[in-house]
Amino acid sequence: MNNKKLEAKDFITVGIFTALLFVVEFACGMLGFIHPYIVAAYVVLIPLVGGIPMMLFYSKIEKFGMLTTMAILLAIIMFVTGMGWLGAPLILIVGLVADFIAKSGNYKSAKKTILSNGIFSLWVCANYFPVIVTAESYRNDLIEGGYSAEYCDNLFRAINSRTIIVLLIVCFVFGCIGAVIGQKVVKKHFEKAGIV
Repeated sequence: MNNKKLEAKDFITVGIFTALLFVVEFACGMLGFIHPYIVAAYVVLIPLVGGIPMMLFYSKIEKFGMLTTMAILLAIIMFVTGMGWLGAPLILIVGLVADFIAKSGNYKSAKKTILSNGIFSLWVCANYFPVIVTAESYRNDLIEGGYSAEYCDNLFRAINSRTIIVLLIVCFVFGCIGAVIGQKVVKKHFEKAGIV
């Protein structure tokens, strides 16, 4: 296995798969306009739909730092697209932890890959930090942006300081499920990469 520093081609690979993951997040995010409970369901939707591109990405990982770099890019994208910096620490931590888990299996363990993806999927919950931490101003911003009071009430009923632990657990579980589904879909790539 190659333990050298990340090279240009590695950063290109990370960039491509970060863009794919953002497209998944954006598409699921559009569904949130339909009903606020769909926003809470991001912890199911994004890890499941993102499982296939993430497993393709894992099949190309051979060096430590690729998952961490993806996490950094996701944190930047979240900030630039208006989610603020509140979720950035979570995104960076789960990226680093997921990187260490994948490395502990020498990037060849299917089980460690599933666990790593479950942890990495927790970045999705960074979407909820503005709702929880800056609840009052976030609600005002939503209402000023044209959302109804009923929409806001339902959103804050589904996402708050009492439900965040459940959302994190559900996200981890569906991150693992998404990884299992993704591994089955991209089995040929996993075999080629020697992941068992």
